[in-house]
Amino acid sequence: MTTGSEGAAGPEPIRLRTASDLKRARIDRVLVGLLPQLSRTHIKELIDGGHVQLNGASIRRAGDLIEGECEFVVTLAPRRNLRVESGDPNALTVLHEDEALIVIDKPPGMLAHPTESARGNSVAELAALRFGALPTLQGDDRPGVVHRLDAGTSGVMVLARTRDAFVALMQQFRARSVEKTYNALAYGEPRFDTGWIDAPITRDPRDSGRMALATPGEGREARTFYRVLERFAGLALLEAQPKTGRTHQIRVHLTSIGMPLVGDKLYRRKGGHSIQLPSAAPIPARQCLHASAITLEHPTSGERVTYQAPLAADFAAMLEWVRSNAR
Repeated sequence: MTTGSEGAAGPEPIRLRTASDLKRARIDRVLVGLLPQLSRTHIKELIDGGHVQLNGASIRRAGDLIEGECEFVVTLAPRRNLRVESGDPNALTVLHEDEALIVIDKPPGMLAHPTESARGNSVAELAALRFGALPTLQGDDRPGVVHRLDAGTSGVMVLARTRDAFVALMQQFRARSVEKTYNALAYGEPRFDTGWIDAPITRDPRDSGRMALATPGEGREARTFYRVLERFAGLALLEAQPKTGRTHQIRVHLTSIGMPLVGDKLYRRKGGHSIQLPSAAPIPARQCLHASAITLEHPTSGERVTYQAPLAADFAAMLEWVRSNAR
């Protein structure tokens, strides 16, 4: 792989070659592997904009299949859909703050850190504005961020304030000694009051923006324990405790047992469940998933501590409606 520098005429094209033993692979997935610094969305934009050539010819279909050795020529272009917001540090609700860590109640819709398509209003950026320099062991764009929540998921999120605290917290997450508890409102009527879902997860081969259960022997280990807190007509309020930290784990696991989350447009496909809530129901514009509590060993005192966050307003309003109308 060779790259050029950017001059007055714009960035020099990047030339890349695939392995000779490549077997029927999608173009976009191949480029993700060759250009790990770019997101899948950015690569698709480049393909759609005619900025990618394959063996000398422009391509416009990210899903086309290739095999064997091929040459790509990629010309980087400005992002079309970059969203820059002016963030207010006071938008962060602080649950706890000390010399080692900060615990916030992340609102739904807020990114954990900036992405290639949005910056200025993420947890990481607002925390840096509010608290000053934070450790960046996971990247300069992720100050303080030890773990993430999906943009649509609300609730408890822990930030490290010092390098030592960051390292101590990361070790706990890797050792799986951190206990995370979520509340989820799901469609369906679970047969049992408690259950385990033990199924590996991988990227969905049909849609790179989604995760899916992996075939036996593939994917990454993923385990989730759930408990039924309340039952309604066709709905259930659950407590979920992921024992691993895979992307979209709770959403994928619950969907796999026929219990997709209310408001989850990514995993509850149209027609994917027989239950239809009336238009009067205040269904949130995001999945009904809330990180209600986290328990860990404080990096300074060594004490086992728990931090909790109340349900976000939209989730609470939906639950109140369900309690009144779905008995």
